[in-house]
Amino acid sequence: MTLSFLLLLLAVGWIIVGTSRYKMHPFLVLLSASIFLAIGTGVPLKELPLLLGKGFGKTTQSIGLLILFGTIIGVVLEVSHATQTLAKVLLNGLQKLPLPYAVSCIGYLVSIPVFCDSAFVILSSLNKSLSAQTKTPLVALTVALSTGLFAPHVLVPPTPGPLAAAANLELENLFLLIVFGGILAFILILAGAAYASFLARKFTYQPTSSIESQEEEQKVLPSFSRAIAPIIAPIILMAIGTFLSFIPFSTPLLFFKEMLTVICTPTFALGIGVLLSFRLLNHTAILVNDLVHKGISVAAPILVITGMGGTLGLIIQQLPLTEFVEQNLTQSSWGLMIPFLVAAILKTAQGSSTVAIITASSIVFPLLAVLGLDSEMGKIWVILAVGVGSMTVSHANDSYFWIVSQMGGLDIKTAYRHHSFGTFLQGSLGIVLVLLGHWISQIILA
Repeated sequence: MTLSFLLLLLAVGWIIVGTSRYKMHPFLVLLSASIFLAIGTGVPLKELPLLLGKGFGKTTQSIGLLILFGTIIGVVLEVSHATQTLAKVLLNGLQKLPLPYAVSCIGYLVSIPVFCDSAFVILSSLNKSLSAQTKTPLVALTVALSTGLFAPHVLVPPTPGPLAAAANLELENLFLLIVFGGILAFILILAGAAYASFLARKFTYQPTSSIESQEEEQKVLPSFSRAIAPIIAPIILMAIGTFLSFIPFSTPLLFFKEMLTVICTPTFALGIGVLLSFRLLNHTAILVNDLVHKGISVAAPILVITGMGGTLGLIIQQLPLTEFVEQNLTQSSWGLMIPFLVAAILKTAQGSSTVAIITASSIVFPLLAVLGLDSEMGKIWVILAVGVGSMTVSHANDSYFWIVSQMGGLDIKTAYRHHSFGTFLQGSLGIVLVLLGHWISQIILA
């Protein structure tokens, strides 16, 4: 057991050092860590290629199309300026809210289909315009937007991180994860908005010297109904699919139920979302083929990293980690600190939230049974713990940190003090809420 635990620590240490210090591609680092662990656990060399392929294939088979469809939707929303439509409509509808809360809510919705990095770039000009119009300190709105985008990015499918965690933990009910992840993410964006409101009172407004482009006002934006359809339709379909098993159908309608069940699966639901997103291209000269190609280009690195994370998880399952947990952990609720801490260490050390989520979920999967978290709801609590861990914290080795600081008009010191602290605040509050929610659910089910 001591040797197995040492091998795992060395593998995790290599993942951190390889991705952060040596700037190696996560695919290569995860591949080398998987080979090291396989050899260390005594896997015969002739079986190693089969084991690597099995883990990779199993993961990509379960979520490959989900990631691909999700990235295509995000690319189309970005290029068609649908994200700006969503932002402006939400802003008008949230006029009675303090501005930092409205900006955080905009980030919450936009970040579900679009990567937080891209979404921040898209919305940064709107943020600066709002700052100038309302004389609100830019640092406050920047933190409101960065934290509003960050929480859904790590907690709410169809973003790749939560999808990968669901695949690694073999979660079947993706809609349930969307609901609980969405609720937790919304609470955390409110915490980020509260911190941003504090900054708005602390700082004074300073005009920026940059001249905002007037092109934004001249763009023909799609309607709100078309902009929201690719996001809301898959969620509605998956919700219907969750309740279909509880609805009795007469014999003549069984074929209809079977067909509806297939349509409401996550893969078909997101596929329908892709088709709905193509309707947004009526206002642009961009060809569908170009955007599909771009979506594939965006999805490819995520797919190979996620697949290799699945390989690492399969090999980790060969280690006798359950014995260690049985001897050292007696309360399953405290066991949720394991996925949180693993993800937090990986995130803080190597920078990528997605890599942290994939690796942490792979590591904890063999421990689910002994922690009492191998039910569907238990897996969701683990995914949420991993998600909030992957927020803690964003700093200089995170690409999102540099996008927020450069596009948000923050100097490095200010970004460290307020953006990094904001992500720490969200992650810390997040694990408290996860532990509390799990404790309450245990009492209710007892």
